[in-house]
Amino acid sequence: MKHIDFHLDFISPYAHLAFEHLPEALEGLSYSVAYKPVLLGALLKQHGQLGPAEIPSKRSWTYRHVLWLGHTHGIEIQMPASHPYNPLPHLRLAVSTGDDGSISRLAAETIFRHVWRGGEDAGDAARLAALAAQLKPKRDANSDESKALLKRNTDEALQQGVFGTPSYVVDGRLFWGFDGLQMLRAYLKGDAWFDGPQWASADQRPALLRGSKPA
Repeated sequence: MKHIDFHLDFISPYAHLAFEHLPEALEGLSYSVAYKPVLLGALLKQHGQLGPAEIPSKRSWTYRHVLWLGHTHGIEIQMPASHPYNPLPHLRLAVSTGDDGSISRLAAETIFRHVWRGGEDAGDAARLAALAAQLKPKRDANSDESKALLKRNTDEALQQGVFGTPSYVVDGRLFWGFDGLQMLRAYLKGDAWFDGPQWASADQRPALLRGSKPA
Protein backbone atom coordinates (compact mmCIF):
# COMPACT_ATOMS: atom_id res chain seq x y z
CA MET A 1 0.00 0.00 0.00
CA LYS A 2 1.35 3.41 -1.00
CA HIS A 3 1.05 6.41 1.33
CA ILE A 4 0.13 9.87 0.05
CA ASP A 5 0.81 13.18 1.78
CA PHE A 6 -1.94 15.47 0.44
CA HIS A 7 -0.89 19.09 1.01
CA LEU A 8 -3.82 21.51 0.90
CA ASP A 9 -4.93 25.04 1.63
CA PHE A 10 -8.66 25.71 1.82
CA ILE A 11 -8.20 28.96 -0.10
CA SER A 12 -7.37 26.96 -3.23
CA PRO A 13 -10.35 25.99 -5.42
CA TYR A 14 -8.15 23.41 -7.16
CA ALA A 15 -7.45 21.81 -3.79
CA HIS A 16 -11.20 21.61 -3.18
CA LEU A 17 -11.78 19.99 -6.56
CA ALA A 18 -8.91 17.53 -6.06
CA PHE A 19 -10.10 16.63 -2.57
CA GLU A 20 -13.62 15.90 -3.79
CA HIS A 21 -12.39 13.97 -6.85
CA LEU A 22 -9.68 11.92 -5.14
CA PRO A 23 -11.79 8.84 -4.25
CA GLU A 24 -13.05 8.58 -7.84
CA ALA A 25 -9.67 9.33 -9.39
CA LEU A 26 -7.97 6.58 -7.35
CA GLU A 27 -10.86 4.13 -7.30
CA GLY A 28 -9.78 0.50 -7.09
CA LEU A 29 -6.27 1.26 -5.81
CA SER A 30 -4.83 0.53 -2.37
CA TYR A 31 -3.45 3.64 -0.66
CA SER A 32 -3.53 5.70 2.52
CA VAL A 33 -3.71 9.50 2.75
CA ALA A 34 -2.53 12.06 5.28
CA TYR A 35 -4.34 15.36 4.72
CA LYS A 36 -1.95 18.15 5.70
CA PRO A 37 -3.03 21.81 5.81
CA VAL A 38 -0.31 24.24 4.70
CA LEU A 39 -0.20 27.99 4.22
CA LEU A 40 -0.16 28.51 0.45
CA GLY A 41 0.90 32.14 0.84
CA ALA A 42 4.08 31.05 2.62
CA LEU A 43 4.87 28.53 -0.14
CA LEU A 44 4.42 31.20 -2.80
CA LYS A 45 6.56 33.70 -0.89
CA GLN A 46 9.36 31.17 -0.42
CA HIS A 47 9.44 30.44 -4.15
CA GLY A 48 9.03 34.07 -5.22
CA GLN A 49 5.64 33.51 -6.85
CA LEU A 50 2.46 35.54 -7.04
CA GLY A 51 -0.82 33.81 -6.31
CA PRO A 52 -3.24 33.42 -9.23
CA ALA A 53 -5.59 35.95 -7.65
CA GLU A 54 -2.82 38.58 -7.59
CA ILE A 55 -2.71 38.71 -11.41
CA PRO A 56 -6.02 40.20 -12.63
CA SER A 57 -6.34 38.30 -15.90
CA LYS A 58 -5.21 35.04 -14.28
CA ARG A 59 -7.69 35.60 -11.45
CA SER A 60 -10.53 35.88 -13.97
CA TRP A 61 -9.40 32.75 -15.82
CA THR A 62 -8.88 30.76 -12.61
CA TYR A 63 -12.37 31.42 -11.30
CA ARG A 64 -14.00 30.55 -14.61
CA HIS A 65 -11.79 27.48 -15.00
CA VAL A 66 -12.57 25.99 -11.59
CA LEU A 67 -16.30 26.49 -12.06
CA TRP A 68 -16.01 24.77 -15.44
CA LEU A 69 -14.05 21.89 -13.93
CA GLY A 70 -16.69 21.48 -11.25
CA HIS A 71 -19.39 21.47 -13.92
CA THR A 72 -17.64 18.90 -16.12
CA HIS A 73 -16.70 16.57 -13.25
CA GLY A 74 -19.96 16.83 -11.34
CA ILE A 75 -18.33 18.48 -8.31
CA GLU A 76 -20.39 21.07 -6.48
CA ILE A 77 -18.51 24.36 -6.24
CA GLN A 78 -19.54 27.98 -5.87
CA MET A 79 -17.24 30.95 -5.49
CA PRO A 80 -17.30 32.40 -1.97
CA ALA A 81 -18.64 35.94 -1.59
CA SER A 82 -15.07 37.31 -1.55
CA HIS A 83 -11.84 35.73 -2.71
CA PRO A 84 -9.02 35.65 -1.89
CA TYR A 85 -9.66 35.80 1.84
CA ASN A 86 -7.50 35.15 4.91
CA PRO A 87 -7.26 31.34 5.22
CA LEU A 88 -5.34 31.28 8.51
CA PRO A 89 -8.41 30.80 10.75
CA HIS A 90 -9.51 27.79 8.71
CA LEU A 91 -6.02 26.29 8.59
CA ARG A 92 -5.40 26.70 12.33
CA LEU A 93 -8.86 25.35 13.10
CA ALA A 94 -8.13 22.36 10.90
CA VAL A 95 -4.86 21.40 12.61
CA SER A 96 -6.50 21.94 16.01
CA THR A 97 -8.76 18.96 15.28
CA GLY A 98 -5.79 16.55 15.24
CA ASP A 99 -2.62 15.82 17.15
CA ASP A 100 0.20 15.80 14.61
CA GLY A 101 -0.71 18.26 11.86
CA SER A 102 -2.68 15.75 9.81
CA ILE A 103 -6.47 15.98 9.80
CA SER A 104 -9.26 13.54 9.09
CA ARG A 105 -10.98 13.44 5.73
CA LEU A 106 -14.19 14.46 7.49
CA ALA A 107 -12.59 17.59 8.95
CA ALA A 108 -11.11 18.53 5.57
CA GLU A 109 -14.43 17.94 3.83
CA THR A 110 -16.32 20.03 6.38
CA ILE A 111 -14.00 23.03 5.94
CA PHE A 112 -13.72 22.77 2.15
CA ARG A 113 -17.51 22.70 1.83
CA HIS A 114 -17.85 25.60 4.27
CA VAL A 115 -15.72 27.65 1.86
CA TRP A 116 -16.69 26.31 -1.56
CA ARG A 117 -20.40 25.60 -1.27
CA GLY A 118 -23.21 28.10 -0.87
CA GLY A 119 -21.39 31.20 -2.10
CA GLU A 120 -21.16 32.79 1.36
CA ASP A 121 -18.36 34.77 2.99
CA ALA A 122 -15.74 32.23 4.06
CA GLY A 123 -14.28 34.54 6.68
CA ASP A 124 -17.51 35.63 8.34
CA ALA A 125 -16.96 35.49 12.13
CA ALA A 126 -20.34 33.93 12.91
CA ARG A 127 -19.87 31.24 10.27
CA LEU A 128 -16.38 30.49 11.58
CA ALA A 129 -17.73 30.13 15.10
CA ALA A 130 -20.41 27.74 13.86
CA LEU A 131 -17.78 25.78 11.94
CA ALA A 132 -15.62 25.44 15.04
CA ALA A 133 -18.62 24.25 17.06
CA GLN A 134 -19.32 21.64 14.39
CA LEU A 135 -15.73 20.37 14.28
CA LYS A 136 -15.18 20.29 18.06
CA PRO A 137 -11.41 20.92 17.95
CA LYS A 138 -9.08 19.43 20.55
CA ARG A 139 -7.50 22.78 21.36
CA ASP A 140 -7.88 26.49 20.69
CA ALA A 141 -7.24 27.17 17.01
CA ASN A 142 -5.19 30.24 18.00
CA SER A 143 -3.06 28.38 20.53
CA ASP A 144 0.71 28.29 20.14
CA GLU A 145 0.48 24.55 19.47
CA SER A 146 -1.96 24.96 16.57
CA LYS A 147 0.18 27.73 15.06
CA ALA A 148 3.29 25.58 15.44
CA LEU A 149 1.64 22.58 13.78
CA LEU A 150 0.62 24.65 10.76
CA LYS A 151 4.12 26.11 10.47
CA ARG A 152 5.66 22.65 10.75
CA ASN A 153 3.37 21.32 8.02
CA THR A 154 4.32 24.20 5.76
CA ASP A 155 8.05 23.83 6.46
CA GLU A 156 7.89 20.08 5.80
CA ALA A 157 6.04 20.69 2.55
CA LEU A 158 8.76 23.10 1.44
CA GLN A 159 11.38 20.47 2.27
CA GLN A 160 9.50 18.05 0.01
CA GLY A 161 9.62 20.56 -2.83
CA VAL A 162 5.98 21.61 -2.62
CA PHE A 163 5.35 24.92 -4.40
CA GLY A 164 1.54 25.02 -4.57
CA THR A 165 -1.65 23.26 -3.60
CA PRO A 166 -2.98 20.70 -4.05
CA SER A 167 0.21 18.66 -3.98
CA TYR A 168 0.62 14.94 -3.39
CA VAL A 169 3.89 13.36 -2.29
CA VAL A 170 4.42 9.61 -2.65
CA ASP A 171 7.76 7.83 -2.24
CA GLY A 172 9.45 11.23 -2.35
CA ARG A 173 7.86 12.03 -5.73
CA LEU A 174 5.84 15.21 -6.08
CA PHE A 175 2.60 15.48 -8.06
CA TRP A 176 0.76 18.79 -8.32
CA GLY A 177 -2.65 20.12 -9.25
CA PHE A 178 -6.11 18.81 -9.95
CA ASP A 179 -4.97 17.48 -13.32
CA GLY A 180 -2.05 15.76 -11.57
CA LEU A 181 -4.45 13.16 -10.16
CA GLN A 182 -4.36 11.20 -13.42
CA MET A 183 -0.56 11.06 -13.26
CA LEU A 184 -0.71 10.08 -9.58
CA ARG A 185 -3.05 7.22 -10.42
CA ALA A 186 -0.67 5.94 -13.09
CA TYR A 187 2.21 5.97 -10.61
CA LEU A 188 0.22 4.12 -7.95
CA LYS A 189 -0.71 1.50 -10.57
CA GLY A 190 2.97 0.87 -11.23
CA ASP A 191 3.33 2.44 -14.67
CA ALA A 192 6.89 1.67 -15.79
CA TRP A 193 7.23 5.17 -17.30
CA PHE A 194 8.07 6.50 -13.84
CA ASP A 195 11.18 4.27 -13.67
CA GLY A 196 12.46 5.51 -17.02
CA PRO A 197 14.51 8.47 -18.17
CA GLN A 198 11.59 10.81 -18.86
CA TRP A 199 10.83 11.14 -15.16
CA ALA A 200 14.42 10.95 -13.94
CA SER A 201 16.08 13.33 -16.37
CA ALA A 202 13.32 15.70 -17.50
CA ASP A 203 14.72 18.54 -15.39
CA GLN A 204 18.41 17.66 -15.81
CA ARG A 205 19.28 20.40 -18.27
CA PRO A 206 20.50 23.99 -17.96
CA ALA A 207 17.95 26.78 -17.67
CA LEU A 208 18.23 30.36 -18.90
CA LEU A 209 18.85 32.41 -15.79
CA ARG A 210 16.40 35.23 -15.15
CA GLY A 211 17.86 38.50 -16.32
CA SER A 212 20.43 36.97 -18.64
CA LYS A 213 20.39 37.56 -22.40
CA PRO A 214 20.80 34.89 -25.04
CA ALA A 215 24.03 35.10 -27.05
